[in-house]
Amino acid sequence: MYTPRLKAYLLLLIVTVIWGIAGPIIKFTLGGIAPLPFLTYRLALSSIVAVIIFISGLSKIPKEKRVFFETLLYGFLTSIALGLLFWGLNKTTVLDMTIITAVGPLLIALAGVLYLKEHITKREKTGMGLAFFGVFITIIEPVFNNNFTAASISGNMLVILYLLVNTVSVVMAKRLLRKGVSPITMANFSFVVGFITIAPLALLQVGFNNLVDVIYHLALPFHLGILFMALISGNLAYSLWIKGQKTIEIGEAALFNYLYPIFAIPLAILWLKETVTIPFIIGAIIIVIGVFIAEIKKRRYT
Repeated sequence: MYTPRLKAYLLLLIVTVIWGIAGPIIKFTLGGIAPLPFLTYRLALSSIVAVIIFISGLSKIPKEKRVFFETLLYGFLTSIALGLLFWGLNKTTVLDMTIITAVGPLLIALAGVLYLKEHITKREKTGMGLAFFGVFITIIEPVFNNNFTAASISGNMLVILYLLVNTVSVVMAKRLLRKGVSPITMANFSFVVGFITIAPLALLQVGFNNLVDVIYHLALPFHLGILFMALISGNLAYSLWIKGQKTIEIGEAALFNYLYPIFAIPLAILWLKETVTIPFIIGAIIIVIGVFIAEIKKRRYT
C-alpha cells in the first residue's frame, strides 16, 4: 500500500543517491575551480530557478514576519554549511568526508535531546561516544599518511563544522514545516539567500572580472559538475529532502545518511583514485560499531 510514510522513504532514497554521489562530484569539480567561485556559480544557477518558481506562484514567501526571518536564517545557515563543506572537501578526501559525516544522524539525535527534549538511553550514549572517538581517529588519520599536510586535518575539521551547522538547519527545517512553510519555499529561499551571502565574498576574493573569466574559461566537465550540484543536488534534492522528512521524525530521516558511503566510497576509489589507509579503516570500523550500538536500541526498545 502506497502510504505517506512509504512516499517519504522513496523521496529520501532518491535524495540519498543524489547526495551520495555529490561528494565525489564536488571534489572532482574543485579540481577546476576554487570553492568560492564554485559556490557562487552553483548558487547563481539555483537562484535563477528559484526566482522563476517564486514568480510563477509555485512557491510563496512567508507573510508572517517571525516565520519570514526564521526562513531567512535557515537559508543563511544552509549557505554557511555548504561553504564549510566545499572548503573542507577542497582540503581533505571524499573518503574522510564520507566517514566523518556518518555521525550526522547521531548529532541530529543529540539536537533532538537538546531542542525537542527527547530521551537518550545509556546504550545510545555509549554508541555515540564510540562513534565520536572513531571520528577523532579519522580526523587525525592524515598524520599517518606519507603525504600528510596540515591542510588535510583542517579540511576534516571544516567537515565537522559543516555537520554542526547542518544539524541546526535540519532542526530549523522541521520547525518551519510545522509552521506551514512549504518544502519548495524553504529550498528555493535558501538558494537565493545563499547566493546573496556567498557572492560578495567571492567578489572580494577574486573580483568581478576574474570571476567571470574563471567561469567563462571553465572546461565542460567542470560546468557539468556545477550544473549537477545546482539543479539536481540543489533545487531538486533539497525540495525532495524537506518534503520527505515532513511526515517522519528527523532522527528517522537522518538514518538515510548511513547509505551515502555506498555511493560515495566506490566513486572516490575508482574515479578519484583515493587510497584507503589502515587508520582510515580503523576509524571507519569504530564509527560503524558506535553507530550500530546507538541505533540498534530503536529495534530493541521501541
